[in-house]
Amino acid sequence: MNLPTRSEVEDFLFLEADLLDNWQLKDWLALYTQDAVYQVPSTDLAKTAEPDNSLFYIADDYARLEQRVIRLGKKTMWSEYPRSKTRHLVTNVRVLGTSGDDILVRAAFAVYRTKWGNTDIYVGSYEYGLRRDGAGLKISKKRCNLDLDGLRPQGRVSILL
Repeated sequence: MNLPTRSEVEDFLFLEADLLDNWQLKDWLALYTQDAVYQVPSTDLAKTAEPDNSLFYIADDYARLEQRVIRLGKKTMWSEYPRSKTRHLVTNVRVLGTSGDDILVRAAFAVYRTKWGNTDIYVGSYEYGLRRDGAGLKISKKRCNLDLDGLRPQGRVSILL
């Protein structure tokens, strides 16, 4: 398998962050494969925990992720209406190798969320499975490991990390 360069992966992850920050969620979802998973484990779990036997804040397959995007776009999604202002910062990007059809990538993140005069900060690491799709990349797995003791003062994860 032809590994992408770190620069190519960074550009792709920066595009993903920009789409999220501009609430272009349908375009963001188009970056995902049809068999994709999006996971946010709870903060007290080991890095090796799986959603089959552990409580995750979010453990979505593509269909559930698609429904999440639809809900986030509606005014009836009270936790995100009006929408939060977010800034996704991605750093320390590393292309680790492959596993089957996936290119394994790890990165650090800080996501700032501002709403109602409060700013919350979510920090942690991303684990990606990326696949080549034609000339570009697609996300087959995104796991957002939060480096927090708990979700205080945020209280919840109502945005896409």
